[in-house]
Amino acid sequence: MKNPVCDINTSQCIPCEGGIKKHTSKTNQALMKNLHQDWKLNETTGQLQRSYQFKNFSKTLLFVNAVAYIADQQFHHPDIEFGYNYCKINYSTHAVNGLTDNDFICAALIDKLL
Repeated sequence: MKNPVCDINTSQCIPCEGGIKKHTSKTNQALMKNLHQDWKLNETTGQLQRSYQFKNFSKTLLFVNAVAYIADQQFHHPDIEFGYNYCKINYSTHAVNGLTDNDFICAALIDKLL
């Protein structure tokens, strides 16, 4: 039987307008093993979350713009909150009200930024 977990380090996002199922908790846990340890899985809200700290606003904004570039390239956009020296990223696939491969693929791409 083929492993149902995608290789998030080499995959690209697939446009999602619904019609697919969100991941099970077991699949989410398996995919978490491929991400930086600071990513948190919030099963209650169906979100993948990570917080970042930076030295100043300029570095924060550079990071936020890099994340925005990745999001546009992948056609999958996170909720981002940022201020002077922090950034919080929340990924979920709104069309399925939970997590899909797309969320983990984008998180893995962001991991490569730092």
